Amino acid sequence: MAMLGRSLISFPRTGRARSTGSRPMVCLLLLALACLVALPIAGAKATAEPPAGETREEGKARPEGNLVGHGGPVKAVQINPDQTQILTGSFDYSMIHWDISGPAPKILHRYEEHDGAVNAVRFVPGSSRALSAGDDGMLRLWDLKSGALLHKFTGHKAKVVDIAVSPDGRLAATASWDRTVRLWDLHSMTPGPVLKGHSGPVNAVAFTRRDGKPLGLYSASYDGTIRAWDMETGDLVRTVYRHGWGINGLKALADPRKLLFGSLNGAAGIIDIEAGEISTVLNPHEGPVLALAVSQDESLIATAGGDGRVNVWNTADWSLKEQHHNPYGPVWGMAFAAGGKKIYYASLDDFVTLWQVTPRRPFEQVSSRFPRRFQVREDMSLGERQFAGKCSVCHTITPDGGNRAGPTLFGVFGRKAGTVPGYAYSKALRKSGIIWNEDTIGQLFDYGPQHVTPGSKMPLQQIEDTEKRNALIAYLKAVTNGRKNENDTGSGAGTSN
Repeated sequence: MAMLGRSLISFPRTGRARSTGSRPMVCLLLLALACLVALPIAGAKATAEPPAGETREEGKARPEGNLVGHGGPVKAVQINPDQTQILTGSFDYSMIHWDISGPAPKILHRYEEHDGAVNAVRFVPGSSRALSAGDDGMLRLWDLKSGALLHKFTGHKAKVVDIAVSPDGRLAATASWDRTVRLWDLHSMTPGPVLKGHSGPVNAVAFTRRDGKPLGLYSASYDGTIRAWDMETGDLVRTVYRHGWGINGLKALADPRKLLFGSLNGAAGIIDIEAGEISTVLNPHEGPVLALAVSQDESLIATAGGDGRVNVWNTADWSLKEQHHNPYGPVWGMAFAAGGKKIYYASLDDFVTLWQVTPRRPFEQVSSRFPRRFQVREDMSLGERQFAGKCSVCHTITPDGGNRAGPTLFGVFGRKAGTVPGYAYSKALRKSGIIWNEDTIGQLFDYGPQHVTPGSKMPLQQIEDTEKRNALIAYLKAVTNGRKNENDTGSGAGTSN
C-alpha cells in the first residue's frame, strides 16, 4: 500500500517487529508534510479562510488546458524554450511529456521506469533529450522522440530533489538529501565530481550563464546556505549567503551576478552573489516557499509555497502584479508559458492547473467534488479519516476509480498481489505469490513491506497501534467490496498491491 514515510524497524529473535526510533510511518509522514504542505487533520475544517481583504476562488480551477494524466500529486513542471511542450513529474513514479501547442494538451509519452516519486524534470538544451530524478536517487536520461531510456546515472545515497542543466547541454547537476551535489557529463555519460560540504539535505542547484556557456554552479540547502562550487574540481569556492533558515529553491537569472531564492521561513528575494546579501526582498509567504519560476524574458518572477499562494512580480519595479490562492493546498512546482501570460502550477492533486495570469480570466468550477479526496472532514469515521489523510492521494477504492500512484484497492481482498491491469508493479511483487486478505494485509502493516514484500517499490511503513491496524483492515474490507462499513471505528491506509 503506497504511503509516504519511512520506518526503521528490526526483528528480534521472537520475529516480532519493534520500533528502533521515533513513531515510524505516521510521525515521519506528518513531519515531511508539515515542512512542505498544510494537510487538514482530524477536527480541522476542510477549507481555510483567506486573510482579510483577499479574495479566493474556493474549490475552483480552470479546467480548460489543465494537464490531466497523472495518478498522484504532481511535484515538478518544466516548459521547453519554444513553450510548446511540458514535462511533469509525479508521486506516481512517472514523468509525462506533453504537447501544449494545440487547443488542448496532449500526452506525447509517459515514462514509468522509475522506482520512486519523480521530484525533478528538465529538458536538455539543444537536443531532444530530457532528464528525470526522484526518490530512488537516480538520474535518468531519456530520448523524447523514441521514449527510450538512454542512460541511468547512479551514485546518490538518498532522494534527488532538483536538477540543473548547463546552458550548453553538456553537464547536469543533481541536488540530493544525501547532502551532496553530483555532476554528470551528458555527452560521455560519465560521472563528474561529487560536491561535499553542506551539513544538511541539498534542496536546489543552479548554473549561472554567460554567452550560452556555464559560468558558475550554486547550491542551496536545508543548512541555510547558498554555496558556490568549482565545476571542474568540485571544490567549494565559497559560501555565498547564510540565511539561517533552510533554503528550498534557487533559480539563476540572466544577470550572472544574481540568484532568486525561496526559503523554509517563507522569505524570497534576489541574492547579489558578489556582495553575498539580499538585494531585493519580496513579500514573504505564510508558509515555506516551495516553487520559483522566471518568465522567458525575465520581466516576471513567481514565488509559491505551502500557503497555496502564488505571487507574480514585475521585475522592472518589483511591484506585485498578480496573486492567486490555490484551493488545493501547497504549490510544489510551476512554469510560465505563453510569454509570461500563463502559469502551469502543480499542487497536492493529480493534475497541473493552467492559470491565465494576464489578462486575468475567472476560474471555472471543476467537475470533481470539493473538498478533495485527500482532505479530512469532521464527519468522517476514524477509519475513513485515516484513509483520506494518509492514503487516498495514492489509491482509489471505487469500481471506477482506477490506478493512481498505487493501484486501485477495489476488490483487493482475495486478489493476488501484482495483478491489477495497467499498473507498473515491481518484479518482486509480481512474483511474491501473496494473496491479500485480513492476515496478509495485517502482516504488511505490522512488520512492514521491507519484510513482507522485500524488493518491492512499497515505501517503508508500519502501523504499531493494533486498534488502528485492525480498524484499517475492517474499513478496507468493507469499502473495497462495495459495501459501507457500519462498524468501522478505525483507520485506513493503502498498499501497492
